[in-house]
Amino acid sequence: MAPPGPEGGRAAMAPGKKITARIKRTLPVRGPQAPTLSELMRWYCLNTNTHGCRRIVVSRGRLRRFLWILLTLSAVGLIIWQCAELLMNYYSASVSVTVQFQKLPFPAVTICNINPYKYSAMKDYLSELDKETKKALETFYGFSEGKSKVRRSVDEWNSSGSDFFQQIPLLKFEDFSKTVTDFHSGQKRKIEGSVFHKDSSIVNSGDSNDIIGFQLCDANNSSECALYTFSSGVNAIQEWYKLHYMNIMAQIPLETKEKLSYSADDLLLTCFFDGLSCDKRHFTRFHHPLHGNCYTFNSGENGTVLSTSTGGSEYGLQVVLYIDEADYNPFLVTSTGAKIIVHDQNEYPFIEDIGTEIETAAATSIGMHFTRSRKLSKPYSDCTETGADIPVENLYNKSYSLQICLHSCFQKAMVDSCGCAQYAQPLPAGAEYCNYKKNPNWMYCYYKLHEKFVKEQLGCQQICKDACSFKEWALTTSIAQWPSAVSEDWMLRVLSWDKGQKINKKLNKTDLANLMVFYKDLNERFISENPANTLVILLSNFGGQLGLWMSCSVVCVIEIIEVFFIDSLSIVMRRQWQKAKKWWNNRQRERPGKPPQAGDLERQGHDNPVCIDEDLPTFNTALRLPLPQESPLPRTPPPNYSTLRLETAFTEQLPDTLELSQH
Repeated sequence: MAPPGPEGGRAAMAPGKKITARIKRTLPVRGPQAPTLSELMRWYCLNTNTHGCRRIVVSRGRLRRFLWILLTLSAVGLIIWQCAELLMNYYSASVSVTVQFQKLPFPAVTICNINPYKYSAMKDYLSELDKETKKALETFYGFSEGKSKVRRSVDEWNSSGSDFFQQIPLLKFEDFSKTVTDFHSGQKRKIEGSVFHKDSSIVNSGDSNDIIGFQLCDANNSSECALYTFSSGVNAIQEWYKLHYMNIMAQIPLETKEKLSYSADDLLLTCFFDGLSCDKRHFTRFHHPLHGNCYTFNSGENGTVLSTSTGGSEYGLQVVLYIDEADYNPFLVTSTGAKIIVHDQNEYPFIEDIGTEIETAAATSIGMHFTRSRKLSKPYSDCTETGADIPVENLYNKSYSLQICLHSCFQKAMVDSCGCAQYAQPLPAGAEYCNYKKNPNWMYCYYKLHEKFVKEQLGCQQICKDACSFKEWALTTSIAQWPSAVSEDWMLRVLSWDKGQKINKKLNKTDLANLMVFYKDLNERFISENPANTLVILLSNFGGQLGLWMSCSVVCVIEIIEVFFIDSLSIVMRRQWQKAKKWWNNRQRERPGKPPQAGDLERQGHDNPVCIDEDLPTFNTALRLPLPQESPLPRTPPPNYSTLRLETAFTEQLPDTLELSQH
């Protein structure tokens, strides 16, 4: 029986299948270029623009084919290696240095007296602490003011008890086995706790009796203690004094502390800038917790930043400072002079970290070189532009810097862990400075927290980042004796007259310091990081590597993506889908109690709805027309004429394209 014609088969199709067939005829051909992965690879090698792959297929002889495989794989490996190098170079940065000669803005110069507060004004607040310190020195080392240096016995200590020594007891280590003598009670005892040597860089070559320290214990748990030892009694007593000093100062209001410190008239005797006279109006006061009143020249608070057009000491800042050594606190500071720091107007002056000390009775000249630096942010470096991406609150109200972040992070950890803020740093909102009346445990907590900070266990060093842009003034310092022996007499007389009624004594040269800050030259160095490679250079380098090793272009890359990713994935997914549908169909047929349907054996290949391919049929499958739905018998295959024989380009065909010759 002749098979039904195309019109009859189309008429017998369901309406949904008609729509599907019409869409497939209308849309462009989709799907892979070959039915199997092996045929797809063969088709790619025969038609690709990369000559190595083609030579693998067309070469005759195993040796020749093996050599072409080896050369092609070597070329692919070289491409991967070179492209990886190009990618790494793309994310690297080069440094360029630009030197310009121009009129430079003068930096802010902050000046502080090393002694933060006038000792004469602080005596009422420090009298008890100073009294106990003098008694300790008399007892430990056998000397006192106006008396011979004879060591007293501890039993002769005429004191009913000291709050300072009860809070932080001073100890003398008899040996290295934690046997100590309490300086206040004179009793020997065994103590427990972790030992921290504060002078670890100094090797103690003397006997163990020279080791002095103090003990800090947890107020909530007296068994939790830490021992801090010093190889020098000077360092031990000074550190002990500073702890009590901070407790006292934390309880004094800021307005009172500003009055106790030095005014601008007290500190500044003469001032010149760029050859012109200046005065205290050019200085801005700010209060530093550890250094008292400090004064910043050219702070820019009024919106004006001074600049200089000529280098040299004559065109910089020249000031004569009145130090007043006689009014120094003898236990708080052990050196005389002033500290200065050169910084940008938007930066906070960290005097305690990077300040430069100025000697008395000397002229200190500080020459500057100005450098502006700019680093690239991510992905080139791990720096921050403004600090907005750093989860640490800026407590200093100045532009972001690494030091600001570290200090703010520690202060935040101090408030969270100890319940109060450390005195040397700004107060967070809602916090107050520590003192042992309200926070009896703060000293032990502070030392333990600082130990974690130094060991980078608080996480501050991991959170804080360098700033991407910053300004730096490289300083060169030179010192000369001032005033000279021949000019000392008249200069001191004139300066005393200039001071007028503000002081009631003749000035001494050890009370004065001469400071000069200037640009050595007006060469501004600008150091910037630039990407070593741009996107255009990267693409050009990729193209060069592909062309050199594989004679390949962008079209070849697209071809590789199409064949090795799109077509290969399509073949794999189609095969898996066909297997799944076949398994499901067999399962449905093998259900118990379901009679076999007529035509199950005949409905195979293209006629089997389970194996219907969504792609357009090939020429072979187009010759096989579907059976009518009502016909249970297989149709007669078309004549097998030799003239109609088709030569396929592939060695293997899909099951739905094979002829059913057995029927």
